[in-house]
Amino acid sequence: MNKTININLGGVFFHIDEIAYQKLKGYLDAIRRSLSDDPKGRDEIITDIESRIGELLSDKVKDVRQVVNQQDIEEVIDVMGKPEDYLVDDEIFSDDSYSTYRRKKPRKLYRDGSDRFLGGVSSGMAHYLNVDVIWIRLGWLVAAFGFGFGFIVYPLLWILLPEANTTAEKLEMEGAEVNISNIEKKIRDEITEASHRVKSGIDEVSEKVKNADYKKYGERAKSGSQDLVDTLGKIFVTLFMIIGKFIGVLLIIVAVSTILALLIGLFTLGSLDFIHEDWVFQNSMIYNNSGLPVWVISILTFVLVGIPFFFLFALGLRILSNNTKSIGKTAKLSLLGVWIVALLVAIFFGTRQVMNSAYDGTITNTQELYFDASDTLQIKMVDNQLISNRSELKRHWRSEIIVDEDNQEKLYSNNIRFNILPSDNETMYAKVRKLSQGRSRKDARDNAELISHGYELDGDVLKFDGYFLAELNNRSTEQKIYIDLYLPEGQTVYLDNSTRSFLYDVDNIQGVYDNDMAKHHFQMTREGFNCLDCSKDEINTWNDDDSFNMKINGEGVHIEIQEEGKDKSEVKIDGSGVIVTKAKDSV
Repeated sequence: MNKTININLGGVFFHIDEIAYQKLKGYLDAIRRSLSDDPKGRDEIITDIESRIGELLSDKVKDVRQVVNQQDIEEVIDVMGKPEDYLVDDEIFSDDSYSTYRRKKPRKLYRDGSDRFLGGVSSGMAHYLNVDVIWIRLGWLVAAFGFGFGFIVYPLLWILLPEANTTAEKLEMEGAEVNISNIEKKIRDEITEASHRVKSGIDEVSEKVKNADYKKYGERAKSGSQDLVDTLGKIFVTLFMIIGKFIGVLLIIVAVSTILALLIGLFTLGSLDFIHEDWVFQNSMIYNNSGLPVWVISILTFVLVGIPFFFLFALGLRILSNNTKSIGKTAKLSLLGVWIVALLVAIFFGTRQVMNSAYDGTITNTQELYFDASDTLQIKMVDNQLISNRSELKRHWRSEIIVDEDNQEKLYSNNIRFNILPSDNETMYAKVRKLSQGRSRKDARDNAELISHGYELDGDVLKFDGYFLAELNNRSTEQKIYIDLYLPEGQTVYLDNSTRSFLYDVDNIQGVYDNDMAKHHFQMTREGFNCLDCSKDEINTWNDDDSFNMKINGEGVHIEIQEEGKDKSEVKIDGSGVIVTKAKDSV
């Protein structure tokens, strides 16, 4: 019959038989003898080992009346390890191979109170995921300020996760086996680190005491106002530190958002262009005159904008944490070299883009039209339904790529402005001006010459093309056509509804706006058109005292300003954009 003894291990009471007790006591005494002579470190190690043994025995004891026997103690010793299995010498712990003890066991999730910014949640998660803690903290910033749920989840984890207080819990947090060797190594590291901090603090205090100006301090002690100034200074320094942290967070958020946007643009717009997606490919062909494909331009943009924002991101990290490792000199120089190369390429092809439209060129064609002035002339704008993709014929500044009747790709545009003026003789004639751009004046004129546009007089109907075609390699957004039709006095015309959006500052006696002139009859006079069938609502006759007139309708906004002795000025805002003009200035 064996005696039963009550013992306390790590704050937990156990019933243990005499043989098991003697074995456990001998085990702990052997551990104590194997440890160093430092009483403080030795006692702390023994305390943590006893706590760990208590945890292991608690897993075995299912009933408070159960007695711990010799077999239970032997199983615990197998887990913890025997003292003779470990050479508790400083050299064994300085061996690099010893660091592998931290990766022998799955980690447990705790809060790390020794490295905390708020509650130690980020540090604990960093141990659990085996990543640098700065990335976890950045993730919380994005979750909090980007999505909002971080303000809820973090406090919950702060409450629910236990803090790693004991050495065993710290080892479990780091994924290390909880045994004699690891417990002693952990405690020795903590004692060494604490000793360094204490020694550093003592040296700093000693240096200050040694170099102190006691006379100055004595005078300062006599001045209460100086103490107040010092206190206020500390407050302002603290405020500046808080503002600095906020600036760091702001820099990180802006940099991350910008880099993500650039990545999305690179992998969407660039990819769509690379596979020749129709909309992206056509628009790049029209507006990109640099000679580079869009996906290359996307990469250049990502490098030119992304690298500076990456350095802003690194700066934000340094502001938030002084422990953040700085970018290596080799990496900095490499990124700078890549950025400079991208900048030079962008300057070269950007200059090429600008130079391709550096000069304007104009080609003017004038043709006399023979028509009986006694008849009413109908004027129409027509489209080519075989090649046009537009559902409605209207003036647009934007061009698109089409395939013409000869199965050739061309640029199609409706950027045409149509004006009607009184002729200086008895004949009717049309003047068509084609405008384009180029890298030289000759190149611009050649591009204008290649613009294709036509018109014809079919009986009493004068038909103008409401579009023009240009060569695909002439990708200038400033290509346009001005049509000036000159009519003799007394000529009556009917403006078809198709001319509505193309009419441009046509003079008329009643002051009818361009968009209201369509679907009406006009007679040409020396002062301009005279409307024969316009309603009172459409007539805007100027009075002597009028200097400002504005009309707003479904077509847009039309403002006329008339100053005495000066030409009339107009501002038009409609679906085509904003146009500011003067009278008799069709350009």
